[in-house]
Amino acid sequence: MTKQTAARQLVRVSLMAVLIAACAWITVPIGPIPFTLQTFGVFCALCLLGGKYGTLAFAVYLAIGALGAPVFSGFSGGIGKLVGPTGGYLIGFLAAGLIYCAAEKLFGEKPLPEIASMLVGMFVCYAFGTAWFMVVAPSKPGLMTALGLCVFPYILPDIAKIVAAYFFAKMLKKRLKRF
Repeated sequence: MTKQTAARQLVRVSLMAVLIAACAWITVPIGPIPFTLQTFGVFCALCLLGGKYGTLAFAVYLAIGALGAPVFSGFSGGIGKLVGPTGGYLIGFLAAGLIYCAAEKLFGEKPLPEIASMLVGMFVCYAFGTAWFMVVAPSKPGLMTALGLCVFPYILPDIAKIVAAYFFAKMLKKRLKRF
């Protein structure tokens, strides 16, 4: 990789981390997990940059947030957000990125495997986040309570955000050949 290519990739990863932060700030506070466009940002990053660099963009976003920058929902930041009740969902997005990366290596850039890997990644994120929520939340909710609060209300909107991110990223990629 040349220095120019490495610099471009660094800029792309940084721009996607900023996009994820901007999407996280668009919040509708319902229940313990706010409804945000963060899912859209994460999956746009994966579709635009590929699994490896898209996951790196999300890791950069998490690191910046952990250091205290207000990049999480509600303009919050800090390590407390990552270890708090909703932190498992944030960490779960890393697993979603790795799943996308694996599917990309196995199947290449094909629509069905890409969308399927994003859906599987989202459900892995739900599983990790819900287990985390059940352990860390002060009320120690049971599985059905946690799912009712943190997963069921978000399934359809998250599927819509995944599909929108896929088509938006593919359209944008065509328009920005040098991206």
